[in-house]
Amino acid sequence: MKLQRKNMLRASALGALVVSGALVLTACGSDDNTKTDATASGKPSAAVGDIKCDGAKGKLLASGSSAQKNAIELWVKAYMAACPGVEVNYKSSSSGEGIVAFNQGTVGFAGSDSALKPEAVVESKKICTGGQGIDLPMVGGPIALGFNVAGVDKLTLDATTIANIFNDKIKKWDDEAIKKLNPGVTLPATPIQHFHRSEDSGTTENLGKYLKAAAPEAWTYEAAKKWPAPGGLGASGSSGVASQVKAVDGAIGYFELSYASAQSIKTVDLNTGAAAPVKASSETASKAISAAKISGTGDDLALKLDYATKAEGAYPIVLVTYEVVCDKGNKAETLPTVKSFLNYTASDAGQKVLSENGYAPIPAEINAKVREVIAKLA
Repeated sequence: MKLQRKNMLRASALGALVVSGALVLTACGSDDNTKTDATASGKPSAAVGDIKCDGAKGKLLASGSSAQKNAIELWVKAYMAACPGVEVNYKSSSSGEGIVAFNQGTVGFAGSDSALKPEAVVESKKICTGGQGIDLPMVGGPIALGFNVAGVDKLTLDATTIANIFNDKIKKWDDEAIKKLNPGVTLPATPIQHFHRSEDSGTTENLGKYLKAAAPEAWTYEAAKKWPAPGGLGASGSSGVASQVKAVDGAIGYFELSYASAQSIKTVDLNTGAAAPVKASSETASKAISAAKISGTGDDLALKLDYATKAEGAYPIVLVTYEVVCDKGNKAETLPTVKSFLNYTASDAGQKVLSENGYAPIPAEINAKVREVIAKLA
C-alpha cells in the first residue's frame, strides 16, 4: 500500500508539472517558433522556427492602427520570448497618428490601414535618408458590423441599408428596408444608435471604400480617414466603438472581427448579391483579399481590393494593415530589430497567428514579395 501511494503521488506531481509546463507555453505563444536553444550564458544561440533575432537589440518603438492591435500583441509576446533583451513597444492609436509619428522619425515603423498618400510619401523622404516610406501588407481581416438589438440574434444587411443607417436616413430597427432583408425575424421599433471612430482611422476609410463601391447612390461621400457623415456618436479606437455597441441597446458600429469576438458582440451577415449572405470570418475575408492586386510601384506593395465583389463566400468589408517602413535610410540602431521582427510577422508561423485569432493572412504570393522587400531594407 505504501508503495502504491508513493507511485500515485509521483504520478500526481508529474501531472502537475505537465500542466504547469503547458500553461507556460501558452503564455509565451502556442507555436513552437517561440522556443530557443539556450547557450551556457542562458541566452539563446539561435531562434528556432521562424523567429530569428539576427542582431536585434534594445528597444523598438512603433505605433498606429488599432485594427492590428490584437495581432501585434501576440507577435510581440512570441518575439520577445525568443529574443531576450529586445523590447518591441507598439502604441495602438490610429493609422493617422501612426503615419504622423513615422514622418516625425519617432518610430521604427508605423501601422496603417490604408496605403500612404502621395503627400505622406513626399514627407517621408525627410526621414528616410536617400529613400522613402513604403507599404508592406501584413495583416488582413474583416471589418465587422457589430450590433446590439435586444431579442435579435441574427441580422442581415446590404450595402445600401448600411449606408442609410450610417448616414442617418434609417432611424429604427423595424424599418421596412431592414425587415425586407430579414424575413421571419421580429425586429423592434428601437431607435438605431450608430457609432463611428472619433479620430482619423484607416478602418473608417476602408468601410467608406466598401460603401462607395457597393452603394454609390446611397453613400455619396469620398472615402477618407475622417468620419464624413452626419449623426451618430464617435468613440476612440476600435475598442471604444466595440465597448459602446456592447453597452447600448439599439447600437451598431464597425470594428475588426477580433474585437467582436473578444466581447461576444453579434455581427451582421452581408447580402452582397451572392446566393447566400456572407458572415464575417477569417475565411470569408481571406477569399476577398485573395483577389487583391498590387497597385504600388517598386518596393511599395500597396494593394487594390475589390470592395464590390459578389463572389460566393467572399466578405467584402475588409482591410489590409500595412507596416510602413523606409526602403532606405532606416536608423542604424533599430534597423536589425525592424527587419528581424517584420521577418517573423511575415513568416508562415507569424501569418498562422492571424488565421487563429480572427484575422486573415496575406495571400502567399504577395507575402513572398513582402519577405523579399524586408530583406532589402537598408
